[in-house]
Amino acid sequence: MVTGASSGIGLAAAVDLARRGDQVVLVGRDPARLQAAGDRVRDASGERPELFRADFAVLDDVRGLAERLRAAYDRIDVLANNAGAIVLRPATTVDGFELSMQANHLAPFLLSTLLRDRVGRLVVTASAAHRSGVLDPDDLNATLRGYRPMRAYGTSKQANILFTAEAARRWPEIPAYCFHPGVVRTRFGADSRLVALGMRILPFRSPEKGAETLVWLADQEPARLTTGGYYADRRPRRPLRRAADPQLAARLWTASAKAVGVAAG
Repeated sequence: MVTGASSGIGLAAAVDLARRGDQVVLVGRDPARLQAAGDRVRDASGERPELFRADFAVLDDVRGLAERLRAAYDRIDVLANNAGAIVLRPATTVDGFELSMQANHLAPFLLSTLLRDRVGRLVVTASAAHRSGVLDPDDLNATLRGYRPMRAYGTSKQANILFTAEAARRWPEIPAYCFHPGVVRTRFGADSRLVALGMRILPFRSPEKGAETLVWLADQEPARLTTGGYYADRRPRRPLRRAADPQLAARLWTASAKAVGVAAG
């Protein structure tokens, strides 16, 4: 199952996995783009994937998504938590959280928790942008003050790396990995003319190149990987020391569970 599968890295990964013969489930926010993505996967593989719509800016959507997935599948071999966004202006969700923190961390944290007993492996799309983050588990909305888009995005990506490592510690039965896809030409920042222009003309990676490590992590034998690890270009990497702090990861887990209303176990 690939979240954020309507375009970019998620769609490229879904196409590649489907071509390999995997049964692929796509999750996306926009119905029209989700249908178009399903068509792309069908054209590439000959099999139409199942489609599930959910808006990660609404936690009740995530809860409903988990219920529908639990009803449909006894097992999800790989949950690729790939959905994410760079938010160019300060925004608060209906649930009361800074939008990029919710869409990029809290929503996938909730989804993973609700599907824990179904999931065989977690793959999380993180980013080297975590180095610009200023995560404070005691205040998940801290980046709304003096808002800067890349600081907010980097903070959510720090959370992705910490979540992956803590999931590996708390859920030893589920291998968990995160990765940096490189700087990829996607729809990120598409409502900014300057960002959109840069995406077209600068030498960013293609979504297909960015998806390679996701697909690799989904396919490798766990014995060849380090659960809780951070990868880039199919190799283990060291994240920023703060993003590898087990005490900070534990604090974030507790704060995230409280924020989304689940047990912290």
